[in-house]
Amino acid sequence: MTLQIGPHSVQPPVVLAPMAGITNAPFRTLCREFSGGKGLFVSEMITTRALVERDAKTMRLIHFDGAEKPRSIQLYGVDPVTVGKAVRMIVDEDLADHIDLNFGCPVPKVTRKGGGSALPYKRNLLRSILREAVGNAGSLPVTMKMRKGIDDEHITFLDAGRIAVEEGVTAIALHGRTAAQHYGGTADWEAIARLKEAVPEIPVLGNGDIWSADDAVRMMRETGCDGVVVGRGCLGRPWLFGDLVAAFEDGADATYAQPSLREVARVMLRHAELLGEWLENEERGVIDFRKHVAWYTKGFSIGSEARKKLAIASSLDELGALLSELDLDQPWPAGADGPRGRTSGRNKVVLPDGWLDDPYDCAVVGADAELDTSGG
Repeated sequence: MTLQIGPHSVQPPVVLAPMAGITNAPFRTLCREFSGGKGLFVSEMITTRALVERDAKTMRLIHFDGAEKPRSIQLYGVDPVTVGKAVRMIVDEDLADHIDLNFGCPVPKVTRKGGGSALPYKRNLLRSILREAVGNAGSLPVTMKMRKGIDDEHITFLDAGRIAVEEGVTAIALHGRTAAQHYGGTADWEAIARLKEAVPEIPVLGNGDIWSADDAVRMMRETGCDGVVVGRGCLGRPWLFGDLVAAFEDGADATYAQPSLREVARVMLRHAELLGEWLENEERGVIDFRKHVAWYTKGFSIGSEARKKLAIASSLDELGALLSELDLDQPWPAGADGPRGRTSGRNKVVLPDGWLDDPYDCAVVGADAELDTSGG
């Protein structure tokens, strides 16, 4: 089963969702190792303005390991001209092999400026951004990720999908939630099926509530989508990508990873070490790793004091010593396979004044909408 993204064949049809502060080069390395190099692993989100201005942090974020093929960058932009310049820069300087555009972020500080998942409501602005991106991409495929809409009264995904096809977008990923839902409730897989029916010309990828390899297989079977995008389900579980490969290649004969705490601890140390190498500072790497501790240890029997110490470790030796004090022979806990990450519920979406008055007016979104945010 193969997903075709322009000239790139992705087999199995599995994509790592861009997540700010998570899907950097070290985490992508771990996921890729567990998958045997199979699948597509997208960078964390890059703002187009920061890229064009060659912001130092941004230039580090677009670093790819030599083994990453294809190199996949997700861009977030609100101004068609700036998006076009960023895409042209990627092409001219050979920075990536695939460009994904983010229209899914539900964070209030972004939507109140008209960015993220608020933007597709303005159909003409969306079209202008896609046209500039595709027009400057040359031979590089351009894809996009979006949500169903702003809320249940302002659904945009079908119009956005048709615009994407008309402007030459190569594939679309749909998170089956509205911006109002954030990450709460249940993802609407039926919307993914509807989008697939509406835009049969290009691949449609489904996103939302894939917590296991079996969920991914079920989503494709129930919706007819061409591939899956996995986000929160792999937090603290990079081996999920090995499970996904097994599910698609071995079917009913697939066996899934159920690592003991000892095996999980080994991956935790490697993750922290990779972050230190990437940041060129061991302490900064271990500090950056702290946010992953709760995800990796979810469900294991670890006392609150031990968890607290793990979450404030500041060196590899300290992290290793703390892990060695745990009962490392614990088997994989049954409750660790379910939802993880943010689960915030339904919220009112904050939008610019008058944003909903006319979906076709020529909206202009300010530069302050380009903030470091989640991938959506």
